[in-house]
Amino acid sequence: MQVRRLDHVNIQTTQVEALVAWYGDILGLRTGARPNFPFPGAWLYAGDAAVIHLVGHGGDPAVGSEVKLKLEHFALTATGKADFEAKLSHRAVPHQRFELDEIGVVQFHLRDPDGNHVHIDFISQE
Repeated sequence: MQVRRLDHVNIQTTQVEALVAWYGDILGLRTGARPNFPFPGAWLYAGDAAVIHLVGHGGDPAVGSEVKLKLEHFALTATGKADFEAKLSHRAVPHQRFELDEIGVVQFHLRDPDGNHVHIDFISQE
């Protein structure tokens, strides 16, 4: 057995529709095919890959990783750094920008409507 890559991130939320809208608007992910599970949710796709699985549940909003999973953040690699930065500014999305010159990466750190920490990585020279 050899691990090749991370397949997807599963996020429990009371705000499925809000997260679908945010990930679509801010990151350009789209909803797509999802098995007929007996619980609400959505799968969000980057190209042909379902990279985020949202699982709807009842309970307090924004309760997630701090209760069950010790996940601090997840990261996505992207292209179109200038357009993405302009979108964040235009929509007044709070974020931090880090330039990691030693590895040739620019990162944008932001939080989704449930407070999950997401960072988007771009090649510095893009």
